[in-house]
Amino acid sequence: MTTQQQAGTPANGTTAAETATYVYAVCRQLTPAALTGLPGLAEGFPVRALRCGALTAVVQHVPAAEFTQEAWEQRLSDRTQLERCARAHHEVVVAAAACGPTAPLALATLYRSDERARQALGEDAGRFTAVLDRIEGQAEWGVKVSLPAGAPRPPDETPSDGPHGSGKAGAGRAYLERKRGLHRAREQRHDRALQTAEDVDAALSRLATAARRLRPHGQELTGAASRRQILNAAYLLPHDRAEELAEAVETWRTRTGAQIELSGPWVPYSFVGEV
Repeated sequence: MTTQQQAGTPANGTTAAETATYVYAVCRQLTPAALTGLPGLAEGFPVRALRCGALTAVVQHVPAAEFTQEAWEQRLSDRTQLERCARAHHEVVVAAAACGPTAPLALATLYRSDERARQALGEDAGRFTAVLDRIEGQAEWGVKVSLPAGAPRPPDETPSDGPHGSGKAGAGRAYLERKRGLHRAREQRHDRALQTAEDVDAALSRLATAARRLRPHGQELTGAASRRQILNAAYLLPHDRAEELAEAVETWRTRTGAQIELSGPWVPYSFVGEV
């Protein structure tokens, strides 16, 4: 890292007035080489460390004119642009996290200058320190549980004679009875699905330092029309309990017949805003 970069002066001939400071994350310690070569969100501006008292922010100069609120709104409303920005942000956070506990900041965290970033982050140093203490030696794991989404075949719209009687009266009673039976079956499946979600979450939560229930994804996001997601959760776990978690997930797959997806380890995005 050059002296110019350490001082926070743009290194490509751009003046400080023409740039803003984008902040990716806050950590305690950072090996400068871990950030080397990362493109971040702005070409021509190195991703670098910015000391904020006892803490270190991972930052990058970005062209101020291209990162206004209006520009961000346009960028984030475009799915392709949003995904590109999210990937670039995440790549930097992961590189920083390889050096030690790291608190990622939200996408589009911007300040007018390094000094303004240093001041704002320094004012929140107590919270960042508590977060870093909490996630040290921990990782986030994601668990998604899905069950078949098939529903019973609906009754015929035209009532017909059945075993409950003859003629229109008997056929009508049979038709209503079938509808009530289908309704009860749907309720029972719903109750069983809720209980499965509660049981899996309770078992995995006992292994975790912390757990969060997230909104289940609809079929339009999962792309699986034949399955319904009943649990979408995140668990903060010590690194040495990862194998235990995987074994528990496999046990619940066998016990319930549910599709259970385990993903991770991740930087603990879901748990950095709780202190």
